[in-house]
Amino acid sequence: MALPTDVREEAQVLEVRPGMMSGQRLARLMKAFQQDPRLWFGVVLVILGGAAIFAPVISPYPPLAYHPDIATQGPSWAHLLGTDALGRDQLSRVIYGTRISLSVALATILMGGLCGTLLGLLAAYFRGWVDQVITMVVDTILSFPGLVLALAIVAALGPSILNLALALAFVRIPLYARLARGQTLQIMAQDYVVASQACGTRSWKIILRHILPNIFSPLLVQATISIAFAILNEAVLSFLGLGPQPPTPDWGSMISDAQVYLRSDPWMMLGPALALVLVVLSLNLFGDAVRDRLDPRDMTGVMRPKA
Repeated sequence: MALPTDVREEAQVLEVRPGMMSGQRLARLMKAFQQDPRLWFGVVLVILGGAAIFAPVISPYPPLAYHPDIATQGPSWAHLLGTDALGRDQLSRVIYGTRISLSVALATILMGGLCGTLLGLLAAYFRGWVDQVITMVVDTILSFPGLVLALAIVAALGPSILNLALALAFVRIPLYARLARGQTLQIMAQDYVVASQACGTRSWKIILRHILPNIFSPLLVQATISIAFAILNEAVLSFLGLGPQPPTPDWGSMISDAQVYLRSDPWMMLGPALALVLVVLSLNLFGDAVRDRLDPRDMTGVMRPKA
């Protein structure tokens, strides 16, 4: 039996719709990159993350293989960033150092963000003595400079990658706790949360279904921005000898080793310093772009004139 004309036309539209939707998404994505060039730094971060994951494949030499006969050799086609004092290829060590910096930074943000968000949620939701105790603990941690406190923790626990990540995560707990508490207090005043409490909905359901999804965006933006500072702090502590121990390749320790040869062979510091600057710059600019797009109170993208 033949279908009516209107039914056939509607079926054709439904068949074309998935392709049209994918094309529209691609067009919107390209338009977003044109309107805000800072989003291209997200591509740079993806490339750096891929380099960290596939470091054994793309590295031209093993990072720990040393050759004293080519020590302190300048940049060449064989060694694009030269070699260090032990004849190790600087480019390979920079690529492997990306693994250390990104993994420590991600672990720091995950541990500090989860603990801080949980504390902020509990403080804002239950109020009373719970809020007072958590606020007192947070203010106590904030009374110490973050980098100095992390340095003291690593010095007490001993230099290692795990202790470095734990120390940096601990000093970031107050940042997420205060942000989560402030955002939760705003959501708690909304009518749908008050109605859920009046209906007798369990606290954990209200937190998971109503509060946490609505405070996730500012927490994500904060994580994107603060991960850059985590990488900087990791490099500083590694520079002081409190990070991964030799011969593990790390940007901070590589800069520390290269400072002795700063006058005679300044290019030894070029690789790790440029990598550190590129990662931090990309994270800051990409984090600003994400913040502008996720913050409904920011009208920059709406008011931007069309080209």
